[in-house]
Amino acid sequence: MSLLRSALEGVVTPEMEKAAEQEGVRPEFIRQGVAEGKIVLLCNSNHHNVVPVAIGEGLRTKVSASVGLYGKNARISEEVTKIRAAVEAGTDAIMDLSVSGPIDAMRREALAVTSKPLGTLPLYQALAEASEKYGSSLKMQEEELFEVIERQAADGVDFLALHCGTTMDVIERAKREGRVDPLVSYGGSHLIGWMVHNQKENPLYENFDRVLEIAAKYDVTLSFADGMRPGCLADSLDGAQVHELVILGELVQRARAAGVQVMVKGPGHVPLDQLKATITLQKSLCKGAPYFVFGPLVTDTAAGYDHISAAIGGAISSWAGAEFICYVTPAEHIGLPDLEQVRQGVIAARIAAHCGDLAKGLPQAVKWDLEMSVARKNLDWEKQIALAIDPATTRRVWKERSGDFSSKCSMCGPYCAMEIVSKYLGNKKHAC
Repeated sequence: MSLLRSALEGVVTPEMEKAAEQEGVRPEFIRQGVAEGKIVLLCNSNHHNVVPVAIGEGLRTKVSASVGLYGKNARISEEVTKIRAAVEAGTDAIMDLSVSGPIDAMRREALAVTSKPLGTLPLYQALAEASEKYGSSLKMQEEELFEVIERQAADGVDFLALHCGTTMDVIERAKREGRVDPLVSYGGSHLIGWMVHNQKENPLYENFDRVLEIAAKYDVTLSFADGMRPGCLADSLDGAQVHELVILGELVQRARAAGVQVMVKGPGHVPLDQLKATITLQKSLCKGAPYFVFGPLVTDTAAGYDHISAAIGGAISSWAGAEFICYVTPAEHIGLPDLEQVRQGVIAARIAAHCGDLAKGLPQAVKWDLEMSVARKNLDWEKQIALAIDPATTRRVWKERSGDFSSKCSMCGPYCAMEIVSKYLGNKKHAC
């Protein structure tokens, strides 16, 4: 019985209990959220070493880091090193977005080396295999796409990103309305190319019941990807994007009726003033399904610093109701990330997630910041380092600036405001 069906029948499963312990909430809170579709529990029955992660309303905002093989020089060992770096930096999940090379081997190695939930985008592999087999990805057969979906689910993938709502009607609307940057979704653009070339409806939409059968079989969470994700601020909330979202809302209800957990992914590039409206619209149309946001990026001009742009957008999105953030690295738009950029992307996304949680008033987030404030007041450097989002960098900077753990502030030295004022207020130590 799937986790969703168990929740609907009032059964608290071991996976729900583990997630509740991690979140500091009652198991019943997780069960009820899963039953309502407002929480998803990433946990494929075949991913034997996975630690279940709960994503949704009332829980800590989670972060996902993407890796994968791309190009002839890509190596599984290098991507595994990135996975380990992302996990060390605090990511909650990994996405393997491999588009070339030994994709099966990459995925299976990723599943083996981390207990974090793993997500994939099966269309990437189906296109790559069709290109190798027929000389063109446009010759991909529908049956081959579904075979890849089941292969990945059977391997233990915990959430599958699928462009189920990108239909011919949506494509026609986009064509009529026009866009500054027509398509930026890799999977969405290739799927649309296949649909237009073959003059066929999206097989993931037309055969959605088959998608649900596979997902239910392995208890895989579906992550509805948005083929019409806006790639620049000028295209945000246009007709094609909203049309696709309406369709995804309908598919959310069909998935839940089939006992399949589901979340929705999007948007992309969104102006600050449209972020709250974008999240509110998704929550309304998709009946409270968890929202997995890519960034969002709030300016098109931050090349080389897009992790900062995405952190701003991610923080506001989390505050507005998004629950899952896909990291963006400094290399976004200009290249593939190296090891350090993966780490920076995770840290930036985690800062965004935590800021959003503070704004939502999550007790654990508020307690964390208060503990840091007290540690600063007490000039407790070791505790400050331990409480930092990135302890390693905090310790390195401290040692470079001061060299020891004396009571002197590494910035102000003898002019430390905390130390001076404390003399006049009794120099009392404080505790949370």
